[in-house]
Amino acid sequence: MQELRERIVREGKVLPGNIIKVDGFLNHRIDTDFMVRIADEFGRHFDMDQVSMILTAEASGIALAAIVAQRFHKPMIFAKKAKSDNIEGGLYQSDIFSYTYKKKVTLLVSKEWLHSTDRVLIIDDFMANGEAVRGLCDIVTGAGATLVGIGCAVEKGFQGGGDRLRAAGVNLKSLAIIESAEPGNLVFRADD
Repeated sequence: MQELRERIVREGKVLPGNIIKVDGFLNHRIDTDFMVRIADEFGRHFDMDQVSMILTAEASGIALAAIVAQRFHKPMIFAKKAKSDNIEGGLYQSDIFSYTYKKKVTLLVSKEWLHSTDRVLIIDDFMANGEAVRGLCDIVTGAGATLVGIGCAVEKGFQGGGDRLRAAGVNLKSLAIIESAEPGNLVFRADD
């Protein structure tokens, strides 16, 4: 998505450790009009009539997933990273290693809200190693649901998470794949 690439170049920052900061429009301060255009792009790639549930992980994926869900009139659920007292009944869970927080995290989804009859589209704002998305895929599998696909706004291609998912046969669409990132020099993968 050319507009997304331009926003990353214009407004994003490359920090030490290959951290790509896009919090001015994607995952801290949210440009909701832009998010709608991202949602529309996912709608061109995925058959939204085949989707019954949008799934993401807490916290930064919630804004984009909510806009995609609203745009296509689908329910949305997010995996929590901590069990709270208001979650009743059983849980689907998956342990992941968070690249952002540099620690093990357990993703949790209530069995009340995800069922074997669901056809799930995972939406996330950013993919590095792909651990969060892998954990979400584990939860979909644990529920006996069907994974329709995965939509990510930004993927760090040089970390390989997306390529591992594609090699496993997952329908993954990332709208901007960054192949290398140095201050003042971002290189994007050509569209497929």
